[in-house]
Amino acid sequence: MQKISPFLWFNTQAEDAAKLYTSLFPGSSIGNVRRYGDAGPGPKGQVMTLTFKLPGLELMALNGGPEFAFTPAASFFVSCKSEKEVDALWKALSPGGKVLMELQKYPFSEKFGWLSDKYGLSWQLFLGGRETRVTPFLTFVGKQYGKVEEALKYWSSLFADSRVEQLDRDESGVRHARFTLGGQQFMAMESNLEHEWSFNEAFSLFVDCKTQEEVDTLWEKLTDGGKESMCGWLQDRYGVSWQIVPSVLMQLLGDKSPARSQAAMRAMLQMRKLDIKALEAAANGA
Repeated sequence: MQKISPFLWFNTQAEDAAKLYTSLFPGSSIGNVRRYGDAGPGPKGQVMTLTFKLPGLELMALNGGPEFAFTPAASFFVSCKSEKEVDALWKALSPGGKVLMELQKYPFSEKFGWLSDKYGLSWQLFLGGRETRVTPFLTFVGKQYGKVEEALKYWSSLFADSRVEQLDRDESGVRHARFTLGGQQFMAMESNLEHEWSFNEAFSLFVDCKTQEEVDTLWEKLTDGGKESMCGWLQDRYGVSWQIVPSVLMQLLGDKSPARSQAAMRAMLQMRKLDIKALEAAANGA
């Protein structure tokens, strides 16, 4: 499993969205699909979570309800090899969506466009890549403007195989940054223009933790200046949402015994920071 995975919050459309996205890129696929059981909190039988792969990226999606909606603060940057590929993706993602930057020539690309699809998820399509690749892209605006470099250095200090690889500035701040966290590539920029949107829980970063010590350490460091939420969720000091999740939880939720998986689910729903021993004890009926 990828160490850090983008986690997308949908209302009821997670499966439909994943089917659309995986249909657009050769080699993509949908992986594990988990459904709500008697323990809730969603309708029994409805898709709860699923995993899917796009070029260079593994993602997770949840049907969590209408509480959160995507914003352009978190998007996916798609590096394309050909104009034909850019045009095909734009055509497929446009229906029911919204154009954020028109698809055309810009100083930084022979062809580029930014849009939100019908589910509200944002995509940046860029002509000029050596290979097709999908990269999570974070845009710091409002209260977070001017904090890109600080955030990237802080996050990189928390995970092995992490580094800031590129940091380009102009008079307005960091216009382009490329960095790696836990072996996964990300991109970022900041804008001092006025925007009505910022980061929220619709887009979070799911961290697969092997031990309770790792859970505890990341929880302490990422909630410093941020805030705790429920079920392993938190917001850090930059407003970015994270899920700090022990690997054992996913194993328990996928247990062949409905009683064990539902007991683990009920226990998780009562927790803020996740506790491996308590989750295992719940699954074992203790």
